[in-house]
Amino acid sequence: MPRPRRHAPNTSPRAPHWSDRAVCREVDDSSVFFPEDFPKGLVLLVTKEAKAVCARCPVVEACLEAALERREPNGVWGGLDKDERKAFRRRQQKRRRRNDRRREEGGDGAGEAAGAA
Repeated sequence: MPRPRRHAPNTSPRAPHWSDRAVCREVDDSSVFFPEDFPKGLVLLVTKEAKAVCARCPVVEACLEAALERREPNGVWGGLDKDERKAFRRRQQKRRRRNDRRREEGGDGAGEAAGAA
């Protein structure tokens, strides 16, 4: 008698995911989203091509958010290359620190400026 499986087969359909609607899924050559893999002379051209695909994508914001969350080290994700994502993260961190300081000081600083005038 055959031994029963430990786990039932996964026959239930997967819930829709934002990436199912990504335009990049329709691109024949997905390597354009990883321009670092191309010769130096082609990197800017390939990056521009990848960003053009992202520009017409309906889920570009979700893609960028996921890439930032996963800290994607390479490639074009959400319309930004690795250096742009790094700068974006820095700006977000700076903004958070500034907001945290304002909260600790007891407000947004607007009241202090009005009182000093």
